[in-house]
Amino acid sequence: MGEVRGQMYLEYEDAQARGLRRYVRLVTEALGLAGNAYFVQIDPPPANAYLALERRLPEFPDRDAALIWSEDTGWSLVVESHCGEDLIVLSYLGTDILPAPRVVARFAEDLCDGVTTGLLDPPAPGPADVRERLAAYAAPALAG
Repeated sequence: MGEVRGQMYLEYEDAQARGLRRYVRLVTEALGLAGNAYFVQIDPPPANAYLALERRLPEFPDRDAALIWSEDTGWSLVVESHCGEDLIVLSYLGTDILPAPRVVARFAEDLCDGVTTGLLDPPAPGPADVRERLAAYAAPALAG
């Protein structure tokens, strides 16, 4: 019986990882980016993702920009530091930890176009159900 429960837990964890990869892929598509310029990690917690952008921000033309996602704070737009180690957070998208991919894309596009948007401070930690919401992205919804 313990093995069955363990197996179900592993399948659930796999659903979270698949869901996060699919969710980030949908954001990539909404941005019109080609290829797999992203990285996702479920364990150790918190789950997170990194998505390289092809555009740079007007105020940082010599630095690469990226979107990062954390199950604690949701999406933020960052630029690489000159030392290449730290990321400089410029803006947090908002309080919804898993907004629609098109909302994330619009956030990034606005910032890359020089439009100030988002929050300067990180939002409160995400809701307890964020991993369940990730698992829901594991498979596309069936047309009905």
